[in-house]
Amino acid sequence: MLNSQAITKVQATLLAVIIVVATVGGGVAYVLLSGTEGTGETIKIGLCADLNMPLGKDAWQGLVLAAEQINAEGGLLDRQIEVVGEDSDSEEKFDPATIITAFNRLLSYHKVDFVIGAGGEGYLVDAAAENEIIMLGTAGGGEHSTQRVLDDYDKYKYFFRACENDSARMQKFVGGSLFIRELTGFTKVARLATNYGAAVEPKYEQYKVILEDNGFDVVYDGRFNEGTVDFGSYFAAAEAAGAEIMMPEIMTPDGISFIKEWYDRQSPMLLWGTNYIGSGNMQSWEWTEGKCVNTFGAPWLGYPVTTKSVPMEEAYFEMWGTYPSVPAKIQYDALRFILFDAIKRAGTTETESVIKALEETSIETSLQNSFRFTSNHDNLYGLEDRPPIFQWQADGKRVPVYPPELMEEAGATLTFPDWPGPWD
Repeated sequence: MLNSQAITKVQATLLAVIIVVATVGGGVAYVLLSGTEGTGETIKIGLCADLNMPLGKDAWQGLVLAAEQINAEGGLLDRQIEVVGEDSDSEEKFDPATIITAFNRLLSYHKVDFVIGAGGEGYLVDAAAENEIIMLGTAGGGEHSTQRVLDDYDKYKYFFRACENDSARMQKFVGGSLFIRELTGFTKVARLATNYGAAVEPKYEQYKVILEDNGFDVVYDGRFNEGTVDFGSYFAAAEAAGAEIMMPEIMTPDGISFIKEWYDRQSPMLLWGTNYIGSGNMQSWEWTEGKCVNTFGAPWLGYPVTTKSVPMEEAYFEMWGTYPSVPAKIQYDALRFILFDAIKRAGTTETESVIKALEETSIETSLQNSFRFTSNHDNLYGLEDRPPIFQWQADGKRVPVYPPELMEEAGATLTFPDWPGPWD
């Protein structure tokens, strides 16, 4: 039993060890037990995520930080926040049965009051509806989930999306791609993505169609399996096809090997895309031994996207000794601002009252200046919410290159590798 108001940095570090409390039915349960000041009852928040994978661990840590801050300030409705997590394997295996089992354990075993789903939301929307429990989705972006809220409000009104949806992601993707084309004139694109199977392929195909509709020529489109350490054949194929830009879609540690191989072979392709570990993390410069130079996606940590951004990052580093990823920030925002604000305004945890309060949400988070929900409970993600894109440059320097007004304001310029390529 931990009193959240007395947790020190050392104790917080120990949480990573002591939160694993049970292994049941192949899944691992994680629990942070907070003090029971006030009424003696807690408000239980359940996280359904792949807690054994990097993004799931980040999600858990972001949620724990939010709970600790709320409890340190006196809790919510005179009650402390208790967070529990069930491992859904959604990132590693994406098995619907395992995802639903983890969700059901949050309800039947842990008896949570609210659920935050970080992976497999397409399946969890129905589970939330059947159990009439509010769930905030923080990973999936498919509009089919929120479309159900429009089609059958009374049944699906329990689901709210706290992250950006696929349309918003595509908007950023297309905007950034058009900007880099405007700067360079490059149009021949190679794409390389992690092979997540049939469930994700429609999204990959949609991105490809959007690129082609906007004047790009996709000359190579490859997939690789997690755990790949040799990307030579993929680079060779893309280079042979004449690609000028390589657009990766990598969210796993494989991105480190990918970046190193690009640098070591002096590949004549500009890297512009999603590489969370290889170039999009604060530790990327260290992890790639500085070989992520001239790549994009450098983290925008330390940049005040909102007034809540930097304080959150500093608090996260103080607690966990590392910088927060975007998944960590999304979980943090879901509890620290969105759910907290709705419950406080509702004055109760009663489901119907909190649903109405969530529908009236208008609040600043660490990621968005004005977070609001649409009529179908989707994230009303606007152009003002676009996070900047940075480029790693010499000596680990990060400079903003998108949106263009930010690059101009910073007096930054785009740089290219010092080996031969189309930038010559």
